[in-house]
Amino acid sequence: MLLDTASMYFRAFFGVPEVLADDGTPVNAVRGLMDFIARLVGEYRPSHLVCCWDNDWRPQWRVDLLPSYKAHRVVAERSEAPDVEEVPDPLEVQVPIIREVLDAFGIPVVGADGYEADDVIGTLATGAGLPVDVVTGDRDLFQLVDDEAQVRVLYIARGVSKHERVTNAWVREKYGVDAHQYADFATLRGDASDGLPGVAGIGEKTAATLLGRFGDIPGLLAAADDPGSDLAPGPRGKVRAALDYLAVAPQVVAVARELPLDRSDLALPTVPRDPDRVVELAHRWNLESPAARLTTAITPS
Repeated sequence: MLLDTASMYFRAFFGVPEVLADDGTPVNAVRGLMDFIARLVGEYRPSHLVCCWDNDWRPQWRVDLLPSYKAHRVVAERSEAPDVEEVPDPLEVQVPIIREVLDAFGIPVVGADGYEADDVIGTLATGAGLPVDVVTGDRDLFQLVDDEAQVRVLYIARGVSKHERVTNAWVREKYGVDAHQYADFATLRGDASDGLPGVAGIGEKTAATLLGRFGDIPGLLAAADDPGSDLAPGPRGKVRAALDYLAVAPQVVAVARELPLDRSDLALPTVPRDPDRVVELAHRWNLESPAARLTTAITPS
């Protein structure tokens, strides 16, 4: 089970009522994330569990390819510091506490410098050698769904308790493309949340139709360049007008799958690694109940 950790703690922050520690520090995101993990572990009993981390939420190599990538999320750009993502202060103070709690429980946290959590997930999901569930509220990761390799997404957009199990049939029914085409579909359609403009004049239905006929973006580009192809003049013109964008966007949208990550020691702990530390953190941050629930969840029945 691979967790898109930021997706989950953002959801916890905005979905769980405010709870304060004794010193007034908000801890609703910490409590919510702990309870989300406990719920998912209790339901699915994974052998391995990884909290995948954004070491870089807006990698420079993606920005170099497509400057609009997540540009609207940048609230400050300073020459002496990296871009800053707009994280509410009451959430920002909770992120170090989340890391402390995960460490005390012994739940693996994996990031990669210069890459997003999506890339960590893509790498760990590829060639895992066992079934993989990816937990996220991000549609971009639908590209990883692979029925044959037993990779699916547990999609939490409507909440962890109402998550959907995303298979290839689910993607095809909703979007009219296969999961392996989803990255190209998103590239053509665009995604305002990630600063992807898409191809002007091509929406979801047209994108799905074009990929159904030509397979992928290289096939579509070949058709657009071939006067004898049966690509209609309208979409042909739109594709040709977007050649510069289509030359770089697929690399931006595709998640990395070959990062040099250490895959050892990713097993779900069966007891907290440092139980005394768990008790201390739970007392300090008003986490007694979620700590008890998470301990129960990871303990074999």
